[in-house]
Amino acid sequence: MKTNDIKKGMVVKLNNGWFGIMADNMRGNTRMVDVDGMYREIGSVYSHDIIKAWDTNLKLGSNLQGVLDSATASKVEHNKKQLELKSLVANY
Repeated sequence: MKTNDIKKGMVVKLNNGWFGIMADNMRGNTRMVDVDGMYREIGSVYSHDIIKAWDTNLKLGSNLQGVLDSATASKVEHNKKQLELKSLVANY
């Protein structure tokens, strides 16, 4: 699955191990995600930091427990521009 195919309500896993719910239907290098990390917050996430996606249709703020077991995860593929941005921000 490509990052541009991830739709609002799908559960995603980030490179740092945190999970979240996609909050937009946009495309490009940044996406809006409801992240369930140390705190629950919505914010912009680099597309290259999304590594897995589950085909779910959750509302923002939903509990993620149990959802990950009932759906199959897809590995996320990144396009050339996203990989270029990843190497650019890795230098900082």
